[in-house]
Formats: sequence, C-alpha cells, structure tokens
Amino acid sequence: MKRTSNHTPVWAVVWNILLLYVAYGVTRLAFLLENLSTYDHVFTLDAWSIVVGGLYFDTSAIAYTNALYILMVFLPCHLKETGLWQRICKWIYIVVNALGLAMNLGDSVYFQYTARRTTMAFFSEFGGDDKLGTIVGYEFLRHWYLVLLFVVLMVALYKLYRTPKAPIQPRCRYYVVQTLSLLVAGYLCWAGMRGGLWDSRPIKISTANQFIIRPNDASLILNTPFSMLRTIGKNSYIRPAYYTDESELESIFTPIHQPDSSIVSRQSNDSSFTRKNVVVIFLESFGREYFGSLNRDILPGYKGYTTFLDSLIDHAAVTYRYTYANGKASIDAMPSALSGLPMFVESFVAASHATNHLGGMAACLDSLGYETAFFHGAPASSLGFQGFTKSIGFQHAWSQEDFEADSRTEGRAAYDNWWGIWDEPFLQYFRMKMSDMKEPFMTALFTLTSHHPFHVPDKYKEVYREEELPIHKCIRYTDNALRRFFAEAAKEPWFKNTIFVLTGDHTNASNHAEYKSGINQFSTSIIFYDPSGHLTPGIHDGIAQQTDILPTILGAVGYPKPYMAFGCDLFNTPAKDTWAVNYLDGVYQYCKGDYVLQFDGEQAIGIYRLTDYRMQHNLKGQVAEQSQMECELKAVIQQYMNRMIDNRLIPDE
Repeated sequence: MKRTSNHTPVWAVVWNILLLYVAYGVTRLAFLLENLSTYDHVFTLDAWSIVVGGLYFDTSAIAYTNALYILMVFLPCHLKETGLWQRICKWIYIVVNALGLAMNLGDSVYFQYTARRTTMAFFSEFGGDDKLGTIVGYEFLRHWYLVLLFVVLMVALYKLYRTPKAPIQPRCRYYVVQTLSLLVAGYLCWAGMRGGLWDSRPIKISTANQFIIRPNDASLILNTPFSMLRTIGKNSYIRPAYYTDESELESIFTPIHQPDSSIVSRQSNDSSFTRKNVVVIFLESFGREYFGSLNRDILPGYKGYTTFLDSLIDHAAVTYRYTYANGKASIDAMPSALSGLPMFVESFVAASHATNHLGGMAACLDSLGYETAFFHGAPASSLGFQGFTKSIGFQHAWSQEDFEADSRTEGRAAYDNWWGIWDEPFLQYFRMKMSDMKEPFMTALFTLTSHHPFHVPDKYKEVYREEELPIHKCIRYTDNALRRFFAEAAKEPWFKNTIFVLTGDHTNASNHAEYKSGINQFSTSIIFYDPSGHLTPGIHDGIAQQTDILPTILGAVGYPKPYMAFGCDLFNTPAKDTWAVNYLDGVYQYCKGDYVLQFDGEQAIGIYRLTDYRMQHNLKGQVAEQSQMECELKAVIQQYMNRMIDNRLIPDE
C-alpha cells in the first residue's frame, strides 16, 4: 500500500504544531549556547522554570503566527480539500514559521549587543539605514553554523509536515464537524495568544519575570516573534495611580528644576563672568567595562583599553563611582543626556508620543545666545539623529556629507565603507568646525567606529589587533582618536573656556560576569572635563546617570530659568542624594545610596548592594531603605508617564 502523509485536520494540526514547539526549543537552546557566558547559571539554579516559562511564551508566539494557517485548515468549506488549497496551507506554515525561527536565531547573535530580545523599536533605530542588509549578510558568514541550523530546521519542518485532509463523510456531518473544530481551535488559539485559558489579562514581555530569579534572564524565557508582535502599535505609556494626590507626588519627586537664585545673582553681578562653551561627546558603545581606571576595585590588575581616557580621569577629569546609561540603544542616549529624559518602556524617538514638545540643552543655551551644532559622521539620514536634534533646538547639524564637502578634510577617502567617516578624521573636522563657530557655543558629537561590525582603518590593523572581543580594538582606536583630538583642541583659543562631557551611549559586548548582571548591563562612562582646572579630578563618590548631564551643565553655566530633567546637578548634589534609573524587559531599576532596587511596576522583585556586581544576593525584605526607594521610584515613574501622556515635558510657562 502506498504511504500517504494525509491525516485528519485535528491530528495533522496537532502534529505540525508540536513540530514548532520542538523547533522553538532548539532555537532557544541555540540562544543559550551562543550566550552561555551570560546564562551558565541556569543549568543549576532554575532550568525547569526556564523550560516552563519558555513553553508559555512559545505557545503565544506559535498561536499568533499560525492563526491564519489554523483558520485555513479548519474552515468549513470543501474547497480546502483540494490539492491547491493544501499546498497553499503548507507554504503559509513553512514561510511564516521560517521567519519566526530566523528571528530567534538572529537574536542569538544580536542579544550580546542589546541584552534584550528585539522589539519593533529596532526598526525605528535602523529602519532608515541601507547598511542593515550588508551587516546581516556579514553576520551570516560569521555565524554560518546558525544558518546551517536554520536550514536543517526548515528541511525538517518541510519533510515532517502532515497534510490535513478531512475523511469522506456526509455533507451535513462534514460542516458540523469542521465548524466545531474551527470553534475549538479558534478558542485554544485565542487562549494561547493571551497566555492561558483563564488569565484575565494577556501576557506581556514583563510576564517573563514570573519564571526567573534574575530579571536579566527574561530574554531566555522570551522569544523574538512574541517580543516583536507584542510591541506592534502599542501605546506603552499607561498612567499609573501610585499617588492620587498631586501635591504628594510633587513633594516626593518632581523633574522640574528651579535655578539656584544665589548662583544666578552672583553671576549677573560679576562683570568678569563668561559663560563656558559646552561640548558633549557620545562615545559609541564605550561601556564602563572597557576602562582600566574605572575597574581597579572591581577587576584587580585589569588594564582596560582606554589608555588616554584613563589618564584624563586620573589627572584632569571627574567621574563617579557608579555611572549608568538610561537606555540600551543609541537612540536612547541623546534624549537622556541632552534632554534629561530616561528610556521607559520604549525609546522616545520611536514612541507614539515622539511628537511631544521636548526641550533640552540646545534650546536652553540658545536662549542665552549660544550657537549650537550636532555632529555625526554617518549620512544625514542615519538613525534619525538629525531630525531629533533639530526638534530639541540645535541650530546646525553636520554629517558625513558635510565632512566630504569640506576642502580641509580627506573627503570620501575617510569613509569606512560601513557607517560613515572614521572617528579620527571626523573628530579633527569637529575641532575645525568649532573653531569656526561663535562663542559661546554648545556642540554634541556621536562617534561611530566602535559600532558593529568593529573594523579599524587599514593603517591601524597592525597597531590595534584582535583581542578578547572584536570591539576591543575599536575602543583602543577611538581612545587614541580622542587623544589626538584633545591635543589639537588644546591649541585653540576656545579650549580653556570649555567644559567637555564624554559619555558612552550604551554598553556593548562583555567578557566579564560583573558586567552581565541586571544593573551593570547599563554601566557606561560619564566623564566631565574642564581644562581650566575648576574641577577636582578623579573618581568621586556618588551615582551618575546620563540624565544628570543636562542639569549638571545648566548649573555650571548658570542657566537662570526652570527646566525639566529626570536627574540632578552632580556638582551641587551630595553623593547620598544622587540616583539613577533605567528599564529593561518590564523591570525598572533604581539606584540610590548603596543599593539597586528592581521593580516590575507593581512590586519590588529584588534589592541588591551596588557592590554585589554579579547580583547574586537578593536582599528583598531585609533592607530598611527598600520602602523609601519604592516610594521614590513610583513617583519617578508616575511623573514620567503623566508628563509623557499629557505632553508636559517642558516647564509650564
């Protein structure tokens, strides 16, 4: 008898869906193995919870992505019994699930740079870049084994697929059976999407935290199709009700800063007072981990990769014992540092409220007569930087095209063939352009060489060779480019009347366990340098975050008006009152004093000492400061959400 692959619709669908569970499990295992240094603890601590939680989210993703396939299989219509209909069903099943599995395998690689599953915000960050396809192709070659695994999975799905075909039966019975099957399958599919038959609310990304001990394990529970689907067109900002009394909320925390009247008065009466130029340099991927000077207590004997910046910190610049980014992507850094706005739930640039009126450093200093300009060595359209900077008040925006058109530069010869102009020549262009500007000026620059795929110019390939991680040679290259920039800038007449801020936009790949924990995945660099010598150099006690940059600079230049910032003036705030906040996979992290609190929006899920760099000892319920930290964090969240929803991101007139 000839073997057939035809089966009743119910058993065929059950079999084909079970194949997907196996395939999703294989891609999760690939994700784990590709990021084993981050997740090696799961084999001994919570492996079973990872399995259960993974099935929970895989069910939702499979239900979402296969809803059309299930509808076509159970549709009460004889047309679906034809060979053409069945072939269409099979190819819908194959193509849709190929996309989902490819997303999972792709995130196995991309995760090391973001520490989270990819969401729809990815397309807001990279959607305008024509280099994305080239980078994906490059990673295909580097991770050929994952491509091979994808091919094996797809061949297996194709070969093992069972064709659903209803048995021959009377017409009336056929329609009754198929209709009932469709209703049952539809209900189960709906329940699977929501995460259960009786759950009152659909599962969301933050639900993953119910299955894990450490919040940064959430990405191992999740899958990428779910993360993408659950963030399509979502209004992520929901008005919380932690405090019903507005005056109580304002008394606990307000982001509105009032100028120090004594400082403003003193400056206005000092005829010799000159406002300083301000230069903010965003260093692509310059996490704290790469600095030798910032890790002497954490990693004894560690030299790092930032020889110049280490020397600057030791002898001339100021930084703080704990320094954090407010987001995990490049498009999070500028709203944080330039406008005092942290990233909660989704990037401001990608949010549904991105048209809200957001002020910031450029707009504030423009009102004091500053000339302002933003620089980025990539094309003008890259990452939406120029559009954002113009929206917050920058007068000029200069990019790769302007560099190439300037006769003082190397022109197109300085293009890196990936993202834009190499950092070394672009930093010198930056210096020359600032010398053309009228003082006082405020500028911001975003470097790019230390971005994936981590190349350095040919002339430096023997100087900066491959080390533990591909990014390390790029960190050394950009550090040296900064050395050359400051050496030349020191010759300019504006140099000594300038305050420089250098901050990593976010963290990147890590090879130390101390920087793979929840809060330390945000440990970036924040450095203040005043060549006039008005700052006491070294590592000061306290906590610093990117949202502190705006109030610190406005305080330093004597800005005389109210402004909004979710941060503090580091130069005029006692160390015990400094703080930081960030958000990852549904969990808010709030640092203050000696601790970091983790809060899922409803309750505290952990509190750790900041010196517990690997976050191995959860002190929830054992720390007296926990209650006050919860109150303060709730006030920060509620102020953020209320102001975002109400479009109140600048002070009332």
